[in-house]
Amino acid sequence: MGEKSACKMDVLEILPKRRSDTHKGDYGRLLIIGGGSRYVGAPVLSALAALRSGIDLATIAAPEKAAWVMNSISPDITTIKLKCEDLEPSALGDVIAKIEKANAVVVGPGLGENPATEKAVLRIAGELRKLRKPALFDADALKALSKKIEVVKGMPWVLTPHGGEFRTLSGITLPSGLDARVRIVKDFAKKIGCTVLLKSHVDVIASPTRTKLNHTGNPGMTVGGTGDVLTGIVGTFLAQGADPFKAATAGAWVCGRAGDLCLGEKGYEFIASDVILKLPEVFREVRRR
Repeated sequence: MGEKSACKMDVLEILPKRRSDTHKGDYGRLLIIGGGSRYVGAPVLSALAALRSGIDLATIAAPEKAAWVMNSISPDITTIKLKCEDLEPSALGDVIAKIEKANAVVVGPGLGENPATEKAVLRIAGELRKLRKPALFDADALKALSKKIEVVKGMPWVLTPHGGEFRTLSGITLPSGLDARVRIVKDFAKKIGCTVLLKSHVDVIASPTRTKLNHTGNPGMTVGGTGDVLTGIVGTFLAQGADPFKAATAGAWVCGRAGDLCLGEKGYEFIASDVILKLPEVFREVRRR
């Protein structure tokens, strides 16, 4: 269909220049809302990927028990400990205040599918909409958005579904042919008025007016957690001021390239944490061009 492919220049174009007189926070504050009674690791992977992508501050808002576990995994992330077992509307007071201070917000990694959690996600989406805050919705948050998809219309947001999540959002089962998939994702992005990053063997990134394909990545990236890594990378670019389409395009290329470096070093038997550790090498490679 003639769509351009993501490349190094898409990344270089949005990377902030590092000045000598900068301070903590100048390169982004990212709030990640995720985790719960079942899943703890997903938001940690997103936060660590964000830090390895150049964000200054990555903060996770999570239910209290999960948040304490997250703190034990890494001293590099901070947490907001919510008074709940799983995210629910009654626990959102502290979250709303932090949303206002963040440059961008990620919603979804590890949240779970509790009905109260879905209500909380929709309330968060409403607050983000009021503020026109850049945001990324992934994983279980996409299921919540599917109940009220009109909330995303015209927002500076990125949705990052895989094929099954795309079906939940749109009601459409994607065909195997790339041209048909591109056409469907383009039409859906135009319909809902925000950027969609369809995660697949060839990623399709579409806004209401632009489309690109990403060919980096490999079959080893089917391992759990690589989507959470992508979330952290794109969230970083959003927090640093990139427009949603450019953030999603650059993020897809960077994540896939890091996975390709893992493949070259370890074969297909790598894990999401390995992808995170390759991110600095990817950014060095980009800056050398």
